[in-house]
Amino acid sequence: MRRLLLMMVWLVADFAAADQRPFVISVVDEQTGRGVPLVELRTVNHVRYFTDSGGNVAVREAGLMDHKVFFHVAGHGHEFPADGFGYRGKSLHVTPGGAARLQVRRINVAQRLYRVTGEGIYRDTVLAGKKPPIEQPLLGGQVFGSDSVVCAVYRGKIHWFWGDTNRPSYPLGNFHVPGATSRLPEQGGLDPAVGIDLHYLVGPDGFAKPTARMPGDGPTWIDALVVVPDENGRQRLMAAYVKVRRGLKVYQRGLVRFNDEQQVFEKIKQFPLDAPIVPTGHPFTHGDGKTTYVYFADPYPLVRAPATVAAVGDLSRYEAFTCLRPGTTVADGRLDRDASGALRYAWKKNTPPVKPADQEKLIRGGRLKREESLLLLRDVDTGKAVSAHRGTVSWNAHRRRWVMIAVEVSGTSLLGEVWYSEAPAPWGPWVYARKIVTHDKYSFYNPKHHPFFDKHGGREIFFEGTYATTFSGNTDPTPRYDYNQIMYKLDLADPRVAIPGPVYRVRSEDRGETLVTGSEPPRAPKEASIAFFAPVVRATGTVPVVSAGGDEAGRLELKDEAKSKRPPRFFAWPADAKHPPAATVALYGYRHDKTSAWVYSTDAHWTAAGYTRAQRPLCRVWSNPVSPHVLRDLLRAGT
Repeated sequence: MRRLLLMMVWLVADFAAADQRPFVISVVDEQTGRGVPLVELRTVNHVRYFTDSGGNVAVREAGLMDHKVFFHVAGHGHEFPADGFGYRGKSLHVTPGGAARLQVRRINVAQRLYRVTGEGIYRDTVLAGKKPPIEQPLLGGQVFGSDSVVCAVYRGKIHWFWGDTNRPSYPLGNFHVPGATSRLPEQGGLDPAVGIDLHYLVGPDGFAKPTARMPGDGPTWIDALVVVPDENGRQRLMAAYVKVRRGLKVYQRGLVRFNDEQQVFEKIKQFPLDAPIVPTGHPFTHGDGKTTYVYFADPYPLVRAPATVAAVGDLSRYEAFTCLRPGTTVADGRLDRDASGALRYAWKKNTPPVKPADQEKLIRGGRLKREESLLLLRDVDTGKAVSAHRGTVSWNAHRRRWVMIAVEVSGTSLLGEVWYSEAPAPWGPWVYARKIVTHDKYSFYNPKHHPFFDKHGGREIFFEGTYATTFSGNTDPTPRYDYNQIMYKLDLADPRVAIPGPVYRVRSEDRGETLVTGSEPPRAPKEASIAFFAPVVRATGTVPVVSAGGDEAGRLELKDEAKSKRPPRFFAWPADAKHPPAATVALYGYRHDKTSAWVYSTDAHWTAAGYTRAQRPLCRVWSNPVSPHVLRDLLRAGT
């Protein structure tokens, strides 16, 4: 009898355990089959679930088991098919231990991969009994949420630092820069497409410790994190810091250096609050053949200093690429013009850069003409201006271009739209951009591209940003995800990110006119101008433009690569395309009556002695908004 009772107890326990098994819903990208994080599944009675970094939701609602349940499906940058009534979702039979798979269509160009920080990164994957890819899938360093990331490869490891960080035990957390390290992929670290194993620098209580507690009240924030050599050639990890009070008012700024033994930053210098140029943003190093500089991208890399500890700490050695008169400020509104009135952009000391908001202020005040602008970023499809707020710039070996990842201010969301752009030089011209990530009334600010994660020669790049309700106007934070870092991957082989670059018109006495589309801009500013913009790899909707050959010098024609022995010079939209991008314009060919030489222009009324315009345009390309004077100064900036 006793044995029978025990068996009955065990059976009841087994049934009870079975009832606790979750119903697992996996949401995957229909294009890749990979799980999609941050997709909301909502029942008719408004019970909400959000997919974890594996794209999983573990449903354990007792009242839903063994019932057919409708789940609304929605996620930033993703879409589920609508039924006949317009509802985007699906009815699923929810059972203990059961599973379902839903596919969503990705609208974003970039692919959302996983959450980097916070609690429950792989919560539902663990509840489902599946193995997560990272060492701490539930709670690392007791970190609930972390603001903007800065990072650098230092002494063989990636060093990560964040802004204000939340904790489980109290609403107030770490306001003095938590930190962590991880291994590089080539040194045993995870594939960045899979995840990051963060090893937090923690205090005695196990919570991520402050690494930059600077004197004074209020939080400490750092940025401009960079590795540079000291006077002995030893690599040192440096950063700029600020102290802030209520209302985000900066009342102190300076420079800190990382102490390798204590794993904290130490203050080494305080900067004047009214200094015209200070380090900020996400730095990179680049040389001009004579000097290696640190360029501070915010997001445009318009500030630089020689790449040494001594120079980074000496503001008198900083320069800004600016059109202001040397020694003046934006508030002064005094622009640097030559005797003819032409504006001059150049590297200048003791003079601040003109940022996007400054540029607009100068234009509205009548000091600067719009056609004299340096910052010209615009939507590749519509031509609409894009105001870049924060971001990064890096050299990309795959594109052989400098690439920018930047968040837009006051786009379709206040700070949630991320754009990709390319330029032949760090300082530009930055003109056309493609939106790659969108958010519905949510912020995704301070995006950071990680070049040390680039894969396949730079074809795949990885970037993250802070997902938060902050500044968004949204009063409904996403559980677990809010105020945390989310990683994305962008495949540069995607034809949607084939960004038009400058096609230069170079004139010389012996060769006449030549169109140049290489990764390096022409070295002779007096002889070069930009004829138009066009991608040098195939973009969506474009066709190849090749040299026609024969006796007519410079003649171009549209021809598929498979039918031409000549490589494409660039790509363009067909002239008779029904719905070309609004930012494109017709490109006309002009033939010389005697020499049979060809010249191409987007000006349908261009005239020159001996030239006759073809009746029909060759194709459609992107217009050039860069003035000859600005181009001249951009080309000189690298010499």
